[in-house]
Amino acid sequence: MYQLTFSEQSLCELDSLDKMKQLQLVNGISELADKAFKGNRPDIPSFQRDGKTFYRLKIDTFRVYIEKVDGSSITCHYVLPQHTLSDFLFRAKFPVSEEQMIEQHTSFWKYLESLKK
Repeated sequence: MYQLTFSEQSLCELDSLDKMKQLQLVNGISELADKAFKGNRPDIPSFQRDGKTFYRLKIDTFRVYIEKVDGSSITCHYVLPQHTLSDFLFRAKFPVSEEQMIEQHTSFWKYLESLKK
């Protein structure tokens, strides 16, 4: 069992959910984190970012990014709804400020609309 801490972003996202969904996510994080750290699991991908190893957990309609801090501690850095721009930008290694620039640029939204056709 690991001690689980949450970043400000993940706490804000959890706070926006109802209590049952919060419990489901926290329980899922605890269970999957245990499995992720016991061995090389192909269904729980990991990647390096800024010298840290992040594990991506898929829980319900969310992607949760965690890091093993030491032998008994886990930090939940991000809880992002799957198939969102913020999830894509994090996985694609764009800085957060890039996200704001892309969202404000009208050609980005025109491009997305063109994909529907």
